[in-house]
Amino acid sequence: MSLVRTGRRKPAALEEAQQAGAQEPEDQQDAGWVGGWSTGAQANSAALVRWLVWGLIALGPLLGALAYLSVPATSAALAPKTAPSVPAASGGQGAAGFASLFVAAYLSAGHGDEAKLAAYYPPAGSLQLEGVSGQHRGEQLTVVRLRQTDTSVWSVTVAARVTGPKPSATPSAQPGGAPSPAADPVRYFQVPVATAPGGGGATAYTALALPAEVAAPERAKTPDMIYGAMRPALPTDPRTQAVTSFLTAYLTRAGAELDRYLAPGLRLAAPVPAPYSGVAVDQIAVEGETGGEPVVSVPSDGTTLRLLVALRATGQDGVRLPLAYALTLKARAGRWEIASLDGAPTLASTPPASAPAGSVPGLPSLAPTHTQ
Repeated sequence: MSLVRTGRRKPAALEEAQQAGAQEPEDQQDAGWVGGWSTGAQANSAALVRWLVWGLIALGPLLGALAYLSVPATSAALAPKTAPSVPAASGGQGAAGFASLFVAAYLSAGHGDEAKLAAYYPPAGSLQLEGVSGQHRGEQLTVVRLRQTDTSVWSVTVAARVTGPKPSATPSAQPGGAPSPAADPVRYFQVPVATAPGGGGATAYTALALPAEVAAPERAKTPDMIYGAMRPALPTDPRTQAVTSFLTAYLTRAGAELDRYLAPGLRLAAPVPAPYSGVAVDQIAVEGETGGEPVVSVPSDGTTLRLLVALRATGQDGVRLPLAYALTLKARAGRWEIASLDGAPTLASTPPASAPAGSVPGLPSLAPTHTQ
């Protein structure tokens, strides 16, 4: 019995194609594969690599910028800073100290001390000094005036109490006249000091000339204060009683029982050991007081009053020394208490003066107020 194959017959064109493929050589059938990869896959991989490389090249600047911006801000603080050529804050202070040392050496210098002065002012090495070294001496040297005359130059005025042999008294030119008054032993010397950068960031100093003796600085006019005129401190005045009790405990008892005279909240330390054995209040000047009528009462609680007190304190040797205190009183429970020991008398309020051109409000001007 013969088997009959059933099913649809393939088209003739398809059967011819399959027969032709079956007859294709094996080397031609494998021509599209290399090492297990088809040549089409290799082409796609190469294209992908090229796109990745170009993408990285294009992203390079952006990645660099992000790396720069991601650096911590604190790293900038590690960069070395350029030191100023001349420290402005220490220039004047250093020049003042340098001038004081120069004046001290200058006043005591004599024959053979030229090299000592040359350490401050180099041309002084060629001087021919006279007199005996150390015959005169400057004591209590104090800078009384300091002004900047140029960017790196300071003019320093030094006060010195000069000790040593005094000249004989010169008789008066007129017969029977009084002898001429003795000269003030405090003398004033002006020194020009130049500053320059020194080693290690320090400041170097040198004098531009020898000291010049000048007149004493001009004294300022005493400003107006809030107090009335000084008048006798009456024992019956409650204000006199309050300040006398407080100053006695403050100056003669080393602060013992001091708190009983202070307003609540005030803490005050007294001199220790007690420098005086007794206190006598002589005069008081009261804030805003113009009349001299006696005061025997205390105002309502919370009232404050400022006083300027003049007294005499008796030392352990029995010598009385005049002293003055600025105090603020506060009324409480029918008596005056000490609200504060003021650092200075209070000035009367005055309208602020117009600032000179080029000055900074709130800062003193470097322009001199008195020419010497």
